[in-house]
Amino acid sequence: MALLPRQADILALARDAGRLDVDSLAARFGVSPQTIRKDLNELCDQGLLERYHGGAMLPSGVANLAYESRRQLATDAKRLIGQRAAELIPNSCSLLINIGTTTEQVATALRGHKGLMVITNNMNVVNILRGYDEIEVIVAGGVLRHSDGGIVGAPAVEFLRQFKVDYAIIGVSAIDEDGGLLDFDYREVEVARKIVESARCVILVADSLKYERSAPVRIGHVSEVDHFVTDAPPPERLARICAESHVTVSVVTDRPRAAAAGAP
Repeated sequence: MALLPRQADILALARDAGRLDVDSLAARFGVSPQTIRKDLNELCDQGLLERYHGGAMLPSGVANLAYESRRQLATDAKRLIGQRAAELIPNSCSLLINIGTTTEQVATALRGHKGLMVITNNMNVVNILRGYDEIEVIVAGGVLRHSDGGIVGAPAVEFLRQFKVDYAIIGVSAIDEDGGLLDFDYREVEVARKIVESARCVILVADSLKYERSAPVRIGHVSEVDHFVTDAPPPERLARICAESHVTVSVVTDRPRAAAAGAP
């Protein structure tokens, strides 16, 4: 379900303040408390907020947002990130793509490429690339996670051991200020780690909301990636770590660059 403009503003306020109360929001937007309660209930139904008596707050960092809800967050930013990351991928190369709404945008932007071999544990990526004859798609075996179409678990990790690819495209659920790359499901994290290990060049794609989120399971560290494509400059400490680790940070704007399929 797409968010109303007021609901998107409420969500942005929650990210800044953490907790919101009904009366303050009603005064801010010039609407009735009943209207605000309806907005909060819809945001909570989508897993974007959690209700408490008299208001709502951001969800805890223990469980991830529902997949369809995550698709509604930062949609334009993810699209631009996907386009920019695809520009880093030349024709006639091999790559791994993991689970995530942003990595799916990369897959969408890669559909004009030729001669690619794409290995993925993301069934949504499989569907995005299905029918594009210039792209060979190899699907990891393992346990299908019905909530998001991800393939996880030890069989997927074992399957990936046989590959050494040119590029890996990885998404994460959160980025800690110390450079930690974080996610929620330890089974997914095991696969993501193997994807990073199996690539000569690692491209991290993450919108700036990931700076504000938390997750309990560590994938790795930003120093392990080569390129970081995002929609806003990293916080000062994270930016310093990227510079010291020679990670190239690419910040997209709201004006897409010209398509450059096949450009290195």
